[in-house]
Amino acid sequence: MPPSRPARVLVALLAACFVPAEAVAAGAVTWNVRMRHEAVAQTSLRGAEALTARVRLGFAPAPWAGWSARLEFESVGAADGDRYSQAGLNPAAAGRAVIGDPDSTEINQLHFGRTFGKTLVRLGRQRLFLDQGRFVGDGSWRQNQQTFDAAVIEDRTWAGTTLTYAHLQQVNRGLGRTHPQGRWRTDSHLFHALREGLPLGTLNTYAYFLDFPELRANACATLGASLAGSAAMSPGMRWVYRVEAARQTDYGASPLDYAARYLAAESGVNLSRGGLVAGVEVLGHDAGTAFRTPLATLHPFNGWADVFSALPAGGLRDRYLRLQADLPGALALSVRRHWFRSDRGGARLGEEWDVQLSRRFGAAWTALAKFADFRAAARGLPDVRKSWVQVEYAR
Repeated sequence: MPPSRPARVLVALLAACFVPAEAVAAGAVTWNVRMRHEAVAQTSLRGAEALTARVRLGFAPAPWAGWSARLEFESVGAADGDRYSQAGLNPAAAGRAVIGDPDSTEINQLHFGRTFGKTLVRLGRQRLFLDQGRFVGDGSWRQNQQTFDAAVIEDRTWAGTTLTYAHLQQVNRGLGRTHPQGRWRTDSHLFHALREGLPLGTLNTYAYFLDFPELRANACATLGASLAGSAAMSPGMRWVYRVEAARQTDYGASPLDYAARYLAAESGVNLSRGGLVAGVEVLGHDAGTAFRTPLATLHPFNGWADVFSALPAGGLRDRYLRLQADLPGALALSVRRHWFRSDRGGARLGEEWDVQLSRRFGAAWTALAKFADFRAAARGLPDVRKSWVQVEYAR
């Protein structure tokens, strides 16, 4: 595949720009190593197990004369890649459940930036994560991070306000560069505004215009806003809330004709050593087409079993409870309970339990054990159980 236009421009910049030796000497090296064992049991498929390691090595010179840069490599390898389906890349694992961590080695990030006052212009391959990652994210749960070949402008001229514009030309997806769906060409425009410090909390507004010449059904325009805040109830106790609404329509090369809604609301209590939140998320539908999120970080939403990474045509209603607790021994517990229904007609789709126990060791090490159990209540959906054990080092 020929390099995208941002990559070609970046090569020209590298040839034309000189990074001073002082900036290189004062630069920072970053390391991230993550070992994970994942097991999947899914009805109608053979079980799958993956023991994978992800190594990410990056370098950023110290800023110089308003310039900045970053280079980062990423490599993912499996101990036995045929014990799980790598999304169709390994025929020997046909009939096994998919675990979305194929073998991959690539440049994860490579970008230059230039600051003009309180405005940053950044060009090249880079990570993007807007709001909660619900519509634009980096898919960071998977071993191979999702990045974008893009031109990005971030402005912080006004206190408490961040304005972001991004023009995307390629999506480098977590499936890796050798997968047929690992690279998406695109001509997409993202507009995002963040306003912090308002009396009611933090306001996000956005307009995302996504166009994919080779995946036309994913082309869509999404306009929306979210508001999140908290209020003291008593010493050590705060009421927290978040509401969001968006409307999505077909856009650009899309052959579809639809207008679907997105609604989300949650409310709960945060305590000094934990919290409990209840919420609902509705991904609507119209004319047989469900609300879509082709650039999202999917795993944190709608259950860790990832059953609804691709939404049914009738949309989805997800009612959930989320419990966080700090336990003795510096352990952190997270428990989630989901009840899923179709947005069209309200038919039951299933229920899910998610549990995670994690612990930090010093400033660099983190270990976790995690479990997801989805029980289907509708024909055509599988029962899915997943478990993970993971150790990560980052500095």
